[in-house]
Amino acid sequence: MRVLRLSCVAATFAVIAGIQASAQTPEQFYAGKTIDFVIGYPPGGSNDTLGRLVGRHLGKHIPGKPNIVPKNMPGAGSFLAVNTIFNVSPKDGAVIGIGAPTMALDEKLGTQGVRFRTAELNWIGRIDSLINIVFTWHTSPVKTFADAQKIESTLSGTGVGSTVSIYPTVMNNVFGTKFKLVMGYKGSNEAMLAVERGEVEGHSTSWTALKVAHPDWIRDNRVSVFVQFALKRHAELPQVPTAVDLARNDEERSILGAIMNATEVGTAFFTTPGAPTDRVTALRRAFDATMKDPELLAEAERIKVGVSPMTGEELQKLVADVSNLSPALLEKLRAAYTTTKTN
Repeated sequence: MRVLRLSCVAATFAVIAGIQASAQTPEQFYAGKTIDFVIGYPPGGSNDTLGRLVGRHLGKHIPGKPNIVPKNMPGAGSFLAVNTIFNVSPKDGAVIGIGAPTMALDEKLGTQGVRFRTAELNWIGRIDSLINIVFTWHTSPVKTFADAQKIESTLSGTGVGSTVSIYPTVMNNVFGTKFKLVMGYKGSNEAMLAVERGEVEGHSTSWTALKVAHPDWIRDNRVSVFVQFALKRHAELPQVPTAVDLARNDEERSILGAIMNATEVGTAFFTTPGAPTDRVTALRRAFDATMKDPELLAEAERIKVGVSPMTGEELQKLVADVSNLSPALLEKLRAAYTTTKTN
């Protein structure tokens, strides 16, 4: 009986604590708090660069001005971080994450390792769209899209759920390119070094990652960039066709258009499902203010990254729209996603 009474008392205190916490204003909750800013990628890549950029400026715009501590949690193409935030992290708005832009589509397709529901995450905002590319080293015989359809070339890859692996696989399945993925590299920085060392001929990564990590490769024409994964051409890559540009018929355009919608999700941030609505709203408005912060914009220009923001409300709708894909199109997307050539 004593144990039972103690258990009841503990449960009562837990309920009271929960009520008190939920009764706090966002400013009261965040004052003195530390927000874990979970980056689902290794240090040094474009997601890490942009995540840390946002992390350095976001806290001053959140009511209560909490500390923000970036934490890298790489693994499974960012799914390790997303799964942890969705299933393990406290549902109180004190954790912010960044994961693969394709995660809504991965969930819909049943990609291995997905243990989250994208539309149930509370989306906070996007700093920029994510334009991925394929490039090959200057010594590779593959220098154009047409070459890639005729000659096998090796590309360094990371996790299965990463766009680094997804986009070349889609190219193989839709266009018959002969990319062979060599998996297991710990992020795009390591994968790009593998290109320079001659372990592979090329790599698929974001345009931001390449120009930030190796601007000399672009300046000195040491790499050939011959396709970009986007709905429209990036202003800095006007001569490089998009995957949608290369589509030969309406079916290919519909498949590629659905997949390239991930570029619109881009480098986006979210918090846990179940977070109190007022805290989600506070985080969203703080993110919007951060995107206009002169100090962030000056730093972004200095490190040569883009800022093309989208609000959390717009993102929430965008990831929910994936649920409206027709069963017929979904089957075609599943076929395009299926890995055929890896090592």
